[in-house]
Amino acid sequence: MTTQKISIKNGRLIDPKHGVDARLDLHLAAGRVAAVGAAPDGFAGARVIDAAGCVVCPGLVDLAARLPGLEGELAAAVAGGVTALACPPDTRPPLDEPGLVERLVGRAGDAGLARVLPLGALTARLRGEALAEFDRLTRAGCVAFSQGNTALVDTQVLLRAMQYAATFGHAVWLRPQDKHLAGEGVAHDGEVAARLGLPAIPAAAETVAIATALELARTTGVRLHLMRLSTAGGVALVRRARADGLAVSCDVGVHHLHLTEMDIGFFDSAARFDPPLRAQRDREALSAAAADGLLAICSDHTPVDADGKQLPFGEAETGASGLELLLPLTLKWAEAAGVPLATALARITCDPAAILGVAGGELAVGAPADVCVFDPSAVWQVTADALRSDGKNTPFLGCGMQGRVRTTLVGGRVVFGD
Repeated sequence: MTTQKISIKNGRLIDPKHGVDARLDLHLAAGRVAAVGAAPDGFAGARVIDAAGCVVCPGLVDLAARLPGLEGELAAAVAGGVTALACPPDTRPPLDEPGLVERLVGRAGDAGLARVLPLGALTARLRGEALAEFDRLTRAGCVAFSQGNTALVDTQVLLRAMQYAATFGHAVWLRPQDKHLAGEGVAHDGEVAARLGLPAIPAAAETVAIATALELARTTGVRLHLMRLSTAGGVALVRRARADGLAVSCDVGVHHLHLTEMDIGFFDSAARFDPPLRAQRDREALSAAAADGLLAICSDHTPVDADGKQLPFGEAETGASGLELLLPLTLKWAEAAGVPLATALARITCDPAAILGVAGGELAVGAPADVCVFDPSAVWQVTADALRSDGKNTPFLGCGMQGRVRTTLVGGRVVFGD
């Protein structure tokens, strides 16, 4: 696939990593940023994209997106301005063998859309017993190691995994939820679960798991990333650990910045998530942590077919389609929380890129030419037809959104829009 010289003109260029927020042109060549501001020599005849009225920012970097139908979901990604995404290892089969990882990376490369960054399985078959082959998986393309949403009950195995990962410089990503405390719960342990008679998951299921992970990380020195925090208590634990100098990062699913247990309504399976939607105080703590940079924001994209959601609440599959809503929901959160636009964009560009340890999330000269051009004033409605993802499952169906991607470029190629 060839690239060409492209100039993106007349837009508001925001590069959060480098503190840029100004009316500046952006010039791309050979798959990288060639210049910011004045065009470099030899740019006569370059293709021009007019970004008048639009924001020009780094392509979004998503820390969690499941891809059951690879090409369709990657098309949804670039339609949402996402140029790179981390794929959890709990696929079918799980990503515990180099051949599986190489096949995924190869298919993604052939699709020529968003970059796919696989997370390798922490343990073989995700069974929580023998460690996976970290080095071979890294050579195949894995950027970190995780159990995905599969619990690792044996803390001795987790300790060994962290020790091994720390020795060779690998990062460990964990979904903090104690399996025994969560049990068969399907909703937050609060007034809604009590009123509806739903089995509950207490906040302690998260905080106990976080405390354990932090103590093991402190012991081993591993780079730890905690995925999908959902509780005020979890935020407080991570905040203290960071103040103590521990190398820990964390993220929140964008839906948890908007919704609470009250949004379950009368058994609305579209609002069934893992972790569950929590109380208002939890949502407020998550919002504050995202605002001050403790949390990166991800889509937690989990496409589910209609049959998987049209079941009683406790039997319905968890999750929501989020790739195409990551940007507008982040903008909506920022407006409600009084967060500056550049700060909000950092949470979905340079912050997740730093967590992943990959190039991207910036528009400095020499950086990959992964760019999102969006109209912050465009108003649209979330409908099944408006979503390119095969999963139409979202509690925001029928809702109005403001902010829509106009053009997405990956490696200097236009992969969505004009």
